[in-house]
Amino acid sequence: MISEVGIAGRPIGEAHSPYVVAELSGNHNGDLDRAFAIMEEAALAGVDAVKLQTYTADTLTIDCKTPDFVIKGGLWDGRTLYDLYQEAATPWEWHDALFAKGRELGVTVFSTPFDDSAVDFLETMGTPAYKIASFELLDLPLLRKVASTGRPVIASTGMATQEEIALAMDTLRGAGCSELVLLHCISGYPTPVEQSNLRRIPRLAAEFGCPIGLSDHTLGTEVAIASVAVGACLIEKHFTLRRADGGPDAAFSLEPQELAALVRGARAAFAALGTGEATRAAVEEGNKAFRRSIYAIRDIAPGERFSRENIRIIRPGFGLEPKYFDVLLSRKASCGIARGTALDWSLVSGGATSRPAI
Repeated sequence: MISEVGIAGRPIGEAHSPYVVAELSGNHNGDLDRAFAIMEEAALAGVDAVKLQTYTADTLTIDCKTPDFVIKGGLWDGRTLYDLYQEAATPWEWHDALFAKGRELGVTVFSTPFDDSAVDFLETMGTPAYKIASFELLDLPLLRKVASTGRPVIASTGMATQEEIALAMDTLRGAGCSELVLLHCISGYPTPVEQSNLRRIPRLAAEFGCPIGLSDHTLGTEVAIASVAVGACLIEKHFTLRRADGGPDAAFSLEPQELAALVRGARAAFAALGTGEATRAAVEEGNKAFRRSIYAIRDIAPGERFSRENIRIIRPGFGLEPKYFDVLLSRKASCGIARGTALDWSLVSGGATSRPAI
C-alpha cells in the first residue's frame, strides 16, 4: 500500500484528486505586484498551491563568462548562468509578503531551496513543505538538510537514472523524511509530448512506494491531464499571466484559462477512474430495460413445450436472461402464458427449483 502525504492538511495520494501546483518561478519579471496577480489568478483557477524558488545568483553559481558558464542552445542560448539567475530569482525580501498572500487567498505556498541558507530562511517562513528540483536531486548535503526539517518533500526526477533516484530516496528517508512525493519529470523546456514517457509513473510508484506526480514542461494541458489516468497524484506546471509578457519561463508556462482547464480536467480525469470493480454504474440502472430477455411471442397453453416458435430473445430486458433460452427449450409451461409476457421461473414447469446453474 502506497502511503499518503499531507501538505497543510491536504492529503496527496492515489485515493485523492490530484494536488495541483502552480509554479511561479521567474514569471514575476521582477515585479512584486505581478507576482501577486499571478497568485490571484492561480487561486481563481482552483490550484492547491503556488510554489516559489528560493535562491540568489550567488548561491547557485558564480559570475563567470568562461564557456562552462554560458548556456548553449534552447530558450536561454548565449546567456551566462549568473545573468539568467539574477533575472529569474525571487527576491528574498518578497517571501514574507508572498506567504501572506497565499494565506489571504487560501492557497498553500511553499518553495524550492537551492542551498542550506535557503532552507534556514524558509524555516523562518514556516513553509509547509519543500520541493527538490531535478537539477539538485543529487545534491546529497542539500537533501539531508531539507529532510532534517521533518517536513514533507516533493522531489523531481528529471534526467535521473534509476540508481540516482534510489540514492536520493535513501538519502532523504535516511535523514528523517517520512513524507515524500516523487515527480516524474522530463527536463526539457519545453518537452515534446512524445517524449513525456507517462508510463514511468506507475513504475515509480511500484518501485519506491510513495505517491508519484508529474512536473510537466510540455506545452498545453493534455499530458498533465493524461497523467492522472496512470496514477499521478500531483501535477506541477509553470504559470504566468501572459506568455507574451516574456520572462525566463514564459514560453512553456500556462496562462490563466489554461490553468483553470487543467484543474478541471485533472479532477474530471480522477473522478472518471472509479474503483475498477465490475459493478453496474448507477447511470446504467434505467437502461436495463434495453437489454434482451426471453418473451412469449404467441399464446402458450398450460403444459405446452417451449419452442423457437413460441418464445424468443427480444427487447426489453424484464424476462429471463438469454443464457437460459436453450434450457427452456427442454421445459414446459406451468400455466397458460399470453403473448408478450416476460418469462420467469414461475411460468416454467418445476419452477425456480428447476433453474440450472449457468
